[in-house]
Amino acid sequence: MKQLIVTALAAAALSSANAMAAEVKVLSAGAVEPGLHKAVALFKQQTGHDVKIQFNTAPAIARRLQEGYVADVLIAPPAGLKQYADGGKVIADGHVLLGKVGAGITIRPNAPVPNVATTDALKASVLAADSVVYNTASTGIYLEKMFERIGVGEQIKAKTTRHANGDAVMEHVIKGKGNEIGFGAITEIKMYEAKGSLKLVGPLPADVQNYTSYGAALMTNAPAPDAGKAFIAFLGTPAAKKLFVDAGIE
Repeated sequence: MKQLIVTALAAAALSSANAMAAEVKVLSAGAVEPGLHKAVALFKQQTGHDVKIQFNTAPAIARRLQEGYVADVLIAPPAGLKQYADGGKVIADGHVLLGKVGAGITIRPNAPVPNVATTDALKASVLAADSVVYNTASTGIYLEKMFERIGVGEQIKAKTTRHANGDAVMEHVIKGKGNEIGFGAITEIKMYEAKGSLKLVGPLPADVQNYTSYGAALMTNAPAPDAGKAFIAFLGTPAAKKLFVDAGIE
């Protein structure tokens, strides 16, 4: 019954939004990019609204909002949405959860495949690697603490390279050499794997895996609030959820 109500409300919002096409501006975390692009394409097809997305890391989103950046919809972890709601940046009600994204390990397609099936195997693989690469965004913040927790943080520090975002990590690994291991959001790795540029070795072992959830909220200064609400409602529909799941967003 609850799902029927959500679907009916979304359909009503989409029907109302069809009356006048608008441009929806979205400021989003990068980890949901593959699913979000697919959802936007279907939303545009159904409503006629255009959607413009700006992808940024969590620190960059915070900076842009502090500088007064204007958008209709913000996509970020629930804790971030609550923080921005408390600060008056987003509407406190009506948030829609998109799903969660885990961290994974990547290599060049022709590189030696490391054993990452268990935490002990992961430790041995990063210690044996010529180079370790990950970002300084949300995923990287977790990874740095995880490496310290499993006892390899200090040993791999000299051969570790950090980049500001996931794309830079992926591009580094693509152009790298030797026994290099990259880490990032599974969704980001899969985008490059689909192009044949990288190989997803697998997720982090279950006992050290970290999932980051992402939700969508309407911003208080939204230039197109009705269309923004319609887009958020659409993101909660079964059709949109399937697109996110297919993209690796659980």
